[in-house]
Amino acid sequence: QVQLVESGGGLVQPGGSLRLSCTASRNIFSINVMGWYRQAPGKERELVASITSAVGTNYADSVKGRFTISRDSAKNTVYLQMNSLKPEDTAVYYCNARVVVSSYWGQGTQVTVSS
Repeated sequence: QVQLVESGGGLVQPGGSLRLSCTASRNIFSINVMGWYRQAPGKERELVASITSAVGTNYADSVKGRFTISRDSAKNTVYLQMNSLKPEDTAVYYCNARVVVSSYWGQGTQVTVSS
């Protein structure tokens, strides 16, 4: 079992930045893949970025060059630094952890990009 707690969402103007945090209830190096997904109203949930020890990082084309995923093993935390935010980035962002065949989700945090 893995519990995930997200924080850092909010309202930001276009071009602004936010940093999301996801703290896991266990050592993140024991987790195969950690990632951030998002779901906008009326759309399916999509992968934003993921990080693994073996493969490194992976990003959706829509966020490459603007978002950065990173981790702090001492804090069991994964971050998503979001820069140059656009209105189309507005969504609920979810943290995800995959351990072997099991998948765990956080409660989600709202990100709204609007002037």
